[in-house]
Amino acid sequence: MHPIADLQLLVLLIFANGTPVIAKWILGRRWQWPLDHGLRLGDGRPLLGASKTARGLVLSVLVTSAGAPVLGLSWRIGALVAAAAMAGDLLSSFTKRRLGRPSSSRALGLDQIPESLLPALACAGALGLSPWDVALVVAVFFAGEILLSRVLYRAHVRDEPY
Repeated sequence: MHPIADLQLLVLLIFANGTPVIAKWILGRRWQWPLDHGLRLGDGRPLLGASKTARGLVLSVLVTSAGAPVLGLSWRIGALVAAAAMAGDLLSSFTKRRLGRPSSSRALGLDQIPESLLPALACAGALGLSPWDVALVVAVFFAGEILLSRVLYRAHVRDEPY
C-alpha cells in the first residue's frame, strides 16, 4: 500500500472531476461548447450530450496539471490523471446515451468508476500503485463522489444531487 500516493491521486481526481462542475457554476453558459457539436448517431441519440463541453475538458487538464506540483507530483501526472478522468467521463456519457439515458442522468457506478479507474490505471506505474491501491482509490472516490455531489447540490453548485 502507498497511502501518500493514494491520497495524492484522490486529490487529483477531485481536481479533474470537480473542475468542470465548478466551471459551470462560475461561468454559466460562457464558452460552453459541446464536444460532440450536437452530433447524433444512427440510433438518433447524441454522441455524448450537451453537458460534455470543451471548456470542462480543457479546464480540467489545466487545473489538475497546475495542482499536481502543489502535491509534489509532476504536472505531467496531473495532465495524465485529468485526461484519463475526462476519457472515463466521456466513455460513461457515450454508454449512457447508447442505453437511452438522457444527458446528466444518474447511473450509479457508471458515473464514478470509469472516471476514477482509468486515471488510477494510467498513473499506477508512475505512482507505484499496487492493484490494491487502485481498488482502494476507486472505492474511496466512488463513496466520496456520491457524498460530495449531495453537498454541492445543497449548496446550489450542482444541478442534480448526483
